Amino acid sequence: MHIEDIAYEVDGIEMVGHLAYDDAEKGKRPTVLLSHEGPGLDDHVKGRAERLAGMGYCAFALDYHGGGVAIPDFQEMMARLGALMADPGATRRRGLAGLDVLVDRPQADAGRVAAIGYCFGGTMSLEIGCAGADVQAIVGFHPGIGGGRTDLANIKGSVLMCLGTEDPFVPLEERLAWERDMAAAGVADWQLDLYGGVGHSFTNKDAEALGMPGIKYDKTADERSWASMLRLFAETIDA
Repeated sequence: MHIEDIAYEVDGIEMVGHLAYDDAEKGKRPTVLLSHEGPGLDDHVKGRAERLAGMGYCAFALDYHGGGVAIPDFQEMMARLGALMADPGATRRRGLAGLDVLVDRPQADAGRVAAIGYCFGGTMSLEIGCAGADVQAIVGFHPGIGGGRTDLANIKGSVLMCLGTEDPFVPLEERLAWERDMAAAGVADWQLDLYGGVGHSFTNKDAEALGMPGIKYDKTADERSWASMLRLFAETIDA
């Protein structure tokens, strides 16, 4: 397994992403861009990148805060997220910069690319699609799906969003509004997986460390959402 941290710059900030692929395999392979949760690039998303690499993908976990590390201070993390939420252009630049780093790798097949993300990383994956990037699959795990996006029609690939019904950050009204927006934009292929009784950050085993209501790991939802992602990959970047 080849594992490498790669530094690159966006908006004058040095980002440090995490690349993983099976170096025993030769040639180009399906490619996955991963975007981390709000606290930053941590072992959770790095582990997912390495898991995908072991399955034959070239995977790159981008960094959208800088430094390639998680942010220990909760208030600082929320301030950074707030700035990105208020500036979709900056969110897209950071996502697209990570995509550029990934597809520039000789192991990456630029014609078979998925963008997946966790929490705000799921939001970023949607923004990458809204920017018109050539990605064949977009997957969000407990993502933010609101924000009044006006460019959904630019999405070229298939979309899968995986949400818990009890996610405190995505109430029912917001889910329904997103469904209406996707239909109105004419997005060709989109899915919304819902997990009953499940909250936010259900893929992260350390989620409860934040001590916030509605944020909790759920093994069943984690496994089901991963399986749904792989089914979408089979239809798109593995096809």
